[in-house]
Amino acid sequence: MSRPEEETADPAGLARRVRALEDGEALRALMIRGWRALDRKDWETWIACWTEDAVLEFGPWDRIRGREAIRATVAKAEAPYPSMQHHILNMHFDIDGDLATGIGYMWFVAVTTPGGTSTPYAMGGPYDWNFHRTPNGWRLARQRLGVLWTSGEDPLKTFE
Repeated sequence: MSRPEEETADPAGLARRVRALEDGEALRALMIRGWRALDRKDWETWIACWTEDAVLEFGPWDRIRGREAIRATVAKAEAPYPSMQHHILNMHFDIDGDLATGIGYMWFVAVTTPGGTSTPYAMGGPYDWNFHRTPNGWRLARQRLGVLWTSGEDPLKTFE
């Protein structure tokens, strides 16, 4: 096993470690940029985070294939909510060249009544991701999201 000072002296090893750090940060930035766009219902920014042939697997829905089908389904589902917050927690990525996998946790909070101050609807569960490096940077190729818990009432029943 090499010592840290030996790895630092090896330019190729140092370059690999820097690349891994940069890739991990690029993946985090991709997810944060995309999910903040969801909160603003900025569908162009959000869907640009996905590959053309992406797949979305979400507990209460059937598997959705293709970027435009994903966009249409999610935009329709989230349109009735006056405001939302998509939190991505405990993200971790494993990178292998131009492919990466990732895990994290979702905590979704939605206001169900315009101007309402009552308890919001919330849900949470695990994310499981696959990413591809493209000429335009990292993009999400597959997302599986499970719902482990919900809180509050959702009169809109969008995610059933």
